[in-house]
Amino acid sequence: MSTTLQSNLADVTASDAALRRFLHGLPGVDQVGADQRAASLGSRSIKTTAKQWALDLAIGMVDLTTLEGMDTPGKVRALCSKAMRPDPADPSCPHTAAICVYGDMVGIAKDALQGSEVKVAAVATAFPSGRASRRVRLADVTEAAAAGADEIDMVIDRGAFLSGRYLEVFEDIAAVREACGSAHLKVIFETGELQTYDNVRRASWLAMLAGAHFIKTSTGKIQPAATLPVTLVMVEAVRDFRLATGRQVGVKPAGGIRSSKDAIKYLVMVNEIAGPDWLSPDWFRFGASTLLNDLLMQRTKMATGRYSGPDYFTLD
Repeated sequence: MSTTLQSNLADVTASDAALRRFLHGLPGVDQVGADQRAASLGSRSIKTTAKQWALDLAIGMVDLTTLEGMDTPGKVRALCSKAMRPDPADPSCPHTAAICVYGDMVGIAKDALQGSEVKVAAVATAFPSGRASRRVRLADVTEAAAAGADEIDMVIDRGAFLSGRYLEVFEDIAAVREACGSAHLKVIFETGELQTYDNVRRASWLAMLAGAHFIKTSTGKIQPAATLPVTLVMVEAVRDFRLATGRQVGVKPAGGIRSSKDAIKYLVMVNEIAGPDWLSPDWFRFGASTLLNDLLMQRTKMATGRYSGPDYFTLD
């Protein structure tokens, strides 16, 4: 990044008024155009060899997730085993990217995943609402990072964002980024509550300016969660941000992605909009609890010519 551009970005975040001018000066999103482009990309057909590659890629991009009040250490350990060996009958099957759990389960997951390349992601900052003081939210992050989380998934204060208190949200994200230490930060927008694609674009740039490593659509607790058009807007934002700054940021759609067909639509869209640099678990993830089983079923079908029942693989 050039010194001039760094200086310009520092000026952007110097005051609430400057940040508001910058965010509202971003090009508006053509909602009809975004919907139509996403639908067009989602209709692309993929040949057999490309589909095999896409299924393995998608498996390797899954953040296998359990975020329920009834989570137990045994459930987390079982999910970790599945993340490391999604198909125990086929050692060529790739492992998932990460396990995503509540902060109090980080130690359990780290122990279960010892020696593997699967990351541990922890949701924090009073997930899923974000309704807590900054002190409480930062304590949540610090505790998860101290327990060994490789990645922290934070939620923004949607009330502050929708009220136009952009600098407050920026400072929250920057403070969380610092509290993460060496852990990577994913910033969750809860796009189902942001109301417009323009707000999604503004939230994307705001989070990236504050130091996010990933931007993420949803908590999975609110509908609508991830959609192709919303993710398209976010992918355009990370593409444009890299062009402007030289820094690459990842994207994670989460919630409601349940089928292999849908996952492949997202991969096609990422390749077309941002390019192959983002076709890696380092830069694109799926937040899901049920997607993995369908990916495994489709993978087995392509290898054997027959479908295994959904109960052939462990339930998530």
